[in-house]
Amino acid sequence: MSDRRHRLLELLRQRSFRQGRFTLASGAESDFFIDVKQTALLAEGHELCGHVLFDELRELRQHTAEPLAAVAGVELGGCPLASAVAVVSWQAAKPLDALYVRKAAKDHGTKRLVEGAAHLRAGARVVLLEDVVTTGGSTLRAAATLGEAGYDVVAVIALVDRLEGGREAIERAGLRVRSVFTRLDFIPDSL
Repeated sequence: MSDRRHRLLELLRQRSFRQGRFTLASGAESDFFIDVKQTALLAEGHELCGHVLFDELRELRQHTAEPLAAVAGVELGGCPLASAVAVVSWQAAKPLDALYVRKAAKDHGTKRLVEGAAHLRAGARVVLLEDVVTTGGSTLRAAATLGEAGYDVVAVIALVDRLEGGREAIERAGLRVRSVFTRLDFIPDSL
């Protein structure tokens, strides 16, 4: 494990992981919660997320022939991840723009569901970034939104996979999934 990845996991354990009773976005009850925003919005955490996810993208790029145009973050937790990767990609001279995928269109202005994409060509290849994957529902909705907007979602990278069926649901939809961490990094004997 790289030093950055190790430090990011340390921060996630300290700042983002909580045990107790929680209702998840899926509506399910859980005895733990990982609020990645508590880490990703720290200056250090933001930088670490950018580098660690950019490294995952490098691995992914080895298996794809066509170049990537952007990374997309699902509102709200994935947005700082997309921004962090965009900055790191620029610094590495391999620029990937950040897109934000809204859950619902605003009732004013441009009413876009995908922000930051006006300059992208139809069919541009995008990787979707998620903070936490549980059932895969929000990921699949965001991928559908990107597809309807004319973009090609080629993969999903999750910072944390709760190992509760989300990866399998996303893969059944035809998308490759990579996870940086899983619930086992937080609760080693939880399965």
